[in-house]
Amino acid sequence: MDQQAIKNRFGIIGSSPALNYALNVAIQVANTDLSVLINGESGVGKEVFSQIIHVLSSRKHNPFIAVNCGAIPEGTIDSELFGHEKGSFTGAVDSRKGYFETVNGGTIFLDEIGEMPLGTQARLLRVLEAGEYIRVGSSKVQKTDVRVIAASNKDLLDFTQSGRFREDLYYRLNTVPIRVPSLRDRKEDIPLLFRKFAVDFAERYKSPPVQLDEDARSVLVNYPWPGNVRELKNIAEQISVLSQDKLITGPILRKFLPENNMSRLPVLASIGSHPKEFSNEREILYKLFFDMKKDVTELKKMFFEILQNPGAINSANFQHANMLGDFQQDSHPTLFQPQPVVINAHSDIHNHEDVEESLSIMDKEKELIIKALKKHRGKRKDASLDLGISERTLYRKLKEYNIDD
Repeated sequence: MDQQAIKNRFGIIGSSPALNYALNVAIQVANTDLSVLINGESGVGKEVFSQIIHVLSSRKHNPFIAVNCGAIPEGTIDSELFGHEKGSFTGAVDSRKGYFETVNGGTIFLDEIGEMPLGTQARLLRVLEAGEYIRVGSSKVQKTDVRVIAASNKDLLDFTQSGRFREDLYYRLNTVPIRVPSLRDRKEDIPLLFRKFAVDFAERYKSPPVQLDEDARSVLVNYPWPGNVRELKNIAEQISVLSQDKLITGPILRKFLPENNMSRLPVLASIGSHPKEFSNEREILYKLFFDMKKDVTELKKMFFEILQNPGAINSANFQHANMLGDFQQDSHPTLFQPQPVVINAHSDIHNHEDVEESLSIMDKEKELIIKALKKHRGKRKDASLDLGISERTLYRKLKEYNIDD
């Protein structure tokens, strides 16, 4: 089955290079039993790609089930996936089969896998590596033959660094990664999608389809679409139902678009440069430390110049006076008089190396680790969670900085 036939079958609209590449990867990996990790923002259609992989695989005649890990309470997710025995917990009045038993021979799609509890992640890793699992409340090992396709709208690699996701499970799932592009990365497909939705809703509501003028088309393409295809479909439906005019202009379209502040990440901007987004708070702290180091280095350089050339301060004051002009010079004759700088030979002047060392990120990191360990009375697990790093990373840092906890 060629790519266009697959698009027609699953209702995929668009021909952007990023979309075509993701689809090609899904087609190539479908006829294997490799684990697949589908990444992409919410609303881009990750579940459609999991269905494509299943339908094109040798398991297509066996069951397929989609499970949203974030929608199942932590206390029951083990029972849902692996089943339980009668009396294994309060309310377990009967034995129950889990998804890995009922879908044996088929495919299970684990959506939002980043929300899966750590204990369940360990059980899932056992399934992936050995095809074995144990029901809740049982000691009997059972076998299963299920292909796992996982998806997440978060960066799981970041989750491994903060201890929220098992690193071994991440690399086991990420055998074949598929990145489904957001609408911002496939702007050329936005008008095509809107037209398709508009025609569909016109047929549903028995009305003429809405059309966009050039201004509205430009607004549509340049809107950031945080909700991706799902949001675009909702907007198309609102316009089809509520708009009195069937020719949509830019001002009309803007009334239906929410005024969203899309920059959810902190932004540091400098004059003459583009704003830079940072993925986490640690990156911002590093940036601030580097800026502080630069400022202190400049100040230190200025003082060294004064030490070597005492007349430099007079010149600097003279230039400062010229910049400010003759404002109030007559009424305050001493306002801009050069003032001598007295530096005591015995004063505590740190050299360049001392300043650099005191502002070292490594020193700050070591200081934060020591504080966290003191705060949690030497409990590494609690300290690592407080620091936002994995316990393994904390152990490595303790050895690296020779910290005795």
